[in-house]
Amino acid sequence: MAKNRSIFEEVETVEKPAAQPGAIDRAARGGARGAIRIWLMILFGLVVLMIVVGGLTRLTDSGLSITEWAPVTGAIPPTSEAAWEAEFEKYRAIPEYQLQNKGMSLAEFKVIYWWEWGHRQLGRVIGLVWALGLGYFLIRRQVPTGWTGRLVLLGALGGLQGAIGWWMVSSGLEGTRLDVASYRLAIHLGLAFLILSLIAWYVFKLGRSEAELMQARRAAEPRLKTLSSALLHLAFLQILLGALVAGLDAGRTYTDWPLMGGDVFPTLAFEHDPWWSNFFESEALTQFNHRLVGYVLFIFGFFVWRASRASGNRATKQAFDWMMVILFGQVVLGIGTVLYAAPLSLAIIHQLGAVILICLILRARFASMYPTQQSVRA
Repeated sequence: MAKNRSIFEEVETVEKPAAQPGAIDRAARGGARGAIRIWLMILFGLVVLMIVVGGLTRLTDSGLSITEWAPVTGAIPPTSEAAWEAEFEKYRAIPEYQLQNKGMSLAEFKVIYWWEWGHRQLGRVIGLVWALGLGYFLIRRQVPTGWTGRLVLLGALGGLQGAIGWWMVSSGLEGTRLDVASYRLAIHLGLAFLILSLIAWYVFKLGRSEAELMQARRAAEPRLKTLSSALLHLAFLQILLGALVAGLDAGRTYTDWPLMGGDVFPTLAFEHDPWWSNFFESEALTQFNHRLVGYVLFIFGFFVWRASRASGNRATKQAFDWMMVILFGQVVLGIGTVLYAAPLSLAIIHQLGAVILICLILRARFASMYPTQQSVRA
C-alpha cells in the first residue's frame, strides 16, 4: 500500500541524461559522413585527372594506339620486343596508320601507346578506389541512410563509361576514319562530366548534416534554383558541343574571330549529306554551334548572376559571383584558343575551365537550395 505523503515533503528527483545535440543525425549517418566525403573528394580528383589525360590522349592522336579492349589483361603493357612488335602490327592494320601515320617507327608508336595505356590504367585505378572505398564503408555499416544507392550509382556509371570508351575507340578502327566518331567522343566526355557533377553534388551535401540541410531548405530561393538549373543544362550542352569540335579538330580549322573564314555563317556548314549529319561531322557547323551556344551561355549566365543580386544571403551571392568570373574567363579563353588554332596547352586549360565552371554552377545552385545561416548583422 502506498504511503501517504505530505504536500510539503520534498520529492526526490532522478536526473535524466540531457539530449546530445545532433544525436539523431549521428545515429542515422553512422559517423562516417566526413570520411565518405574525403573518399569522394579523392574520386573527384581522379576523375578530373582522367578528363585531362583523356584530352591529352585525344590531342596527341594516341586514342587508337591500343586496338583491343581487355579490361583485365590489358592492365599489363608489353614487356618484350616481340610483344611490342605484336602491338605495333595491330596498329599498322587500322586506317589511322595506313592513311596518316604510315612509316611511323616503333619508338614513335610507343609514345602514343603509353598515352592510351595510361588513360585506360587511370580508369582502372578509379574503379578500384571506388570499389575498395564503398566496400569498406558497407562492411563497417557506416554508409549514411539513403546513400547506398547513390554511391553504387557512381560505380555503375564508371563501368558504363569504360564500355562507352571502347565503343568510341572501335569507331576508328575500321573504314576510312582517321579518328573516333565525334558523337561517340561527345557521349564519352558527357558521361565523364555527369559522373564528376554527381560526385561534386554529393560532396556538397555531405559537408553538412541532414538536420542542417533540412533547416536550410526552409530558406531556399526557388527562382535562383530554377535559373541555375537551366544554366547547368546549357553549360552541359556547351561541353558536348565542345567535344564535337575536339573530335573533328574543328578548333584548328577556323582561326578568325568573331567571323569564321570571313563570314558570319560559314559557307561550308552543310557540305555533307544527309544534311543532319553536319551537326556531328561538319567542322564548320560544329564550331559555329559551339561559338553560338557560348554567346548564349554567357548572356544567360549574366542574367542569372543579376538575378542573384536580389538574394539576401551573402554566401549565396558570392557563389554566383565566382560562377560569373569563371564564365567570363572561359569565354575569353575560348576565343584565345580559336585565335591560336587550339594549341595543346590552351585546349587543355579550356577543358579544365569547363570542369571548374560546372562545379561553380553546381555550388551556386546548392547555395540557392540550402543557404548557409548568417547573422542578422551580416
